[in-house]
Amino acid sequence: MATLDGINVKDIVKVERTSVHSHITGLGLNHRLEAEYVSGGMVGQVAARQAAGLIVKMIQEGKIAGRALLVTGEPGAGKTALAIAISKELGIDTPFVSIVASEIYSTEINKTEALTQAFRRALGLQIKEETEVLEGEVISLDVDRPANGVGPKVGKLTMRTTDMETIYDLGSKMVDACLKERIMPGDVIQVDKASGRVTRLGRSFNRSHDYDAMGPKVKLVQCPDGEIQKRRETVHTVCLHDIDVINSRTQGYVALFSGDTGEIKAEVRDQINKKVLEWREEGKAKFVPGVLFIDEAHMLDIECFSFLNRAIEGELSPLIIMATNRLIEKVRGTDVESAHGIPSDFLDRMLIIHATPYTVDDTAKILSLRCDEEGVSLEPTALDLLVRLQSATSLRYCIHLIAAAEVIRIRNKCERVTTDHISQAYRLFFDTKRSEKMLTETSGYLH
Repeated sequence: MATLDGINVKDIVKVERTSVHSHITGLGLNHRLEAEYVSGGMVGQVAARQAAGLIVKMIQEGKIAGRALLVTGEPGAGKTALAIAISKELGIDTPFVSIVASEIYSTEINKTEALTQAFRRALGLQIKEETEVLEGEVISLDVDRPANGVGPKVGKLTMRTTDMETIYDLGSKMVDACLKERIMPGDVIQVDKASGRVTRLGRSFNRSHDYDAMGPKVKLVQCPDGEIQKRRETVHTVCLHDIDVINSRTQGYVALFSGDTGEIKAEVRDQINKKVLEWREEGKAKFVPGVLFIDEAHMLDIECFSFLNRAIEGELSPLIIMATNRLIEKVRGTDVESAHGIPSDFLDRMLIIHATPYTVDDTAKILSLRCDEEGVSLEPTALDLLVRLQSATSLRYCIHLIAAAEVIRIRNKCERVTTDHISQAYRLFFDTKRSEKMLTETSGYLH
């Protein structure tokens, strides 16, 4: 945790799993912003990807302030994939927040508060902090334990670099930290003077011949040079919403884990905004605008669009990407019909990209990529069957069948997924069309 000018900042660990779009690494464009047919986990959609590449370029050059992006297309056309690819192109530290428009309608917090929290989660902040550390190779670690086993432990730690060697007296806290990390002579360690945290950087090359064999996880590093005591620059990456919650007296840091953050006072956000802008001017922090992806944008009402109309012009605003599959719809909360169910004044601020439906070849390649991502080995005939099923069902459904067929393969102890495994998964799990047909043909199924 870092504290700057009275504002508490904590690192948030980001955990990712294999998901529907985890294979996407970018838009797959070359240096001329031309899209390759298969690249970066993206398949087809050449025109849409090139348009998205221009959007990324405009963002990097700061030329898209006060605007938003709308991606249109039928279900399964790759609208979400396009938004994720844009986020990946902007950088690995770029926050990406995905919500469905209906999520903002809650009885616990109002609509504008829900949108504000989504905005703040999509705004990243890289805070730089200089800390003093001790860094060197451990020569010896001597621990003195009380004879009766009761009382604090003390010890001495001898460290060296290529230029000097020093002995440090250790208190009980530091001795426990070294024992917990299993520090031993020959380890290269780093000790944070402020917190007392001990980190093993690796095993010194000078001690690489101490044992006949080493495990694959042993990392050999050079013995540090210069002085043992150094100043290191640490970068903490957080989003503004996390800082809001941590500094909210009524919520606190525990609310980040429970998810019940409630409404945060505007005074807290105003104070944090002021400090963030000061840090940016002083070079203490770097502002990282992220991507807020709002799916099913036609579900937003006129009040939400009025709020977004003002919010995107603010100094602290992410790139808003909306997606919808509707044509002419009434704007929620009014009797006015508009394209895509979005008010014309807000639609005028948006750049629109149309995602065309995937071809059969596109579908085959996407399913092949998903198999590689999930580590599933498919026979060619099984892949052909999935492609044929996609034309009768949907691409999402066929992607789900891959994981189900893999479980069946493991149970049957086969080397590869076959057409029989796909067929069995197809019989077990209904797609939307078969489910609708069953409901219409079955009388008294639901009461």
